[in-house]
Amino acid sequence: MPKGVPETVPEDGLTTRQRRNQPVLAVHTGAGKGKSTAAFGMALRAWNQGFDIAVFQFVKSAKWKVGEEAAFRTLGRLHEETGTGGPVEWHKMGEGWSWTRKQGSEEDHAAAALAGWQEIARRLAAEQHRFYVLDEFTYPLKWGWVDVDEVVETLRTRPGNQHVVITGRDAPQALIEAADLVTEMTKTKHPMDAGRKGQRGIEW
Repeated sequence: MPKGVPETVPEDGLTTRQRRNQPVLAVHTGAGKGKSTAAFGMALRAWNQGFDIAVFQFVKSAKWKVGEEAAFRTLGRLHEETGTGGPVEWHKMGEGWSWTRKQGSEEDHAAAALAGWQEIARRLAAEQHRFYVLDEFTYPLKWGWVDVDEVVETLRTRPGNQHVVITGRDAPQALIEAADLVTEMTKTKHPMDAGRKGQRGIEW
């Protein structure tokens, strides 16, 4: 697909503009590094277009301060102060979702994950954001904390022009089939294979 031009054009009755502007459901999965990084790169492009951005992190601890979070919170403040880009919200399950302010524990992670998904579904129905990152959302699906079929149906029938990117290993097949864009990250080499720990600027 050189220069973003498709190899074939379907006979779907849509104009080029209508086909181009359809909402995208993307899934970044696989064992390799870079799934979340790629999702946040897409979110950065969306922010530059003025899209309303919402990030929901389902697994990372509240104590884990990722560089992308600091960068996007700064971009959100920049938008508030100057109007540049778009608004940004960032929510982490590990600190208790911001709309509940409840501290999570090992015992109620499943309930917290379900509550997070229910809030996302509500926002999708209300067309509250233009671009969603559901970071490491494949894990609650894999573990049975959130119903896969319900998620797929909600995403398939979401109204308006809302883009959604989901990251994490072992994406369920039903989600892969429903997605418009699926990328599987495969590992060829990794510094940790040689006993090197994660480092600043690379992992966070």
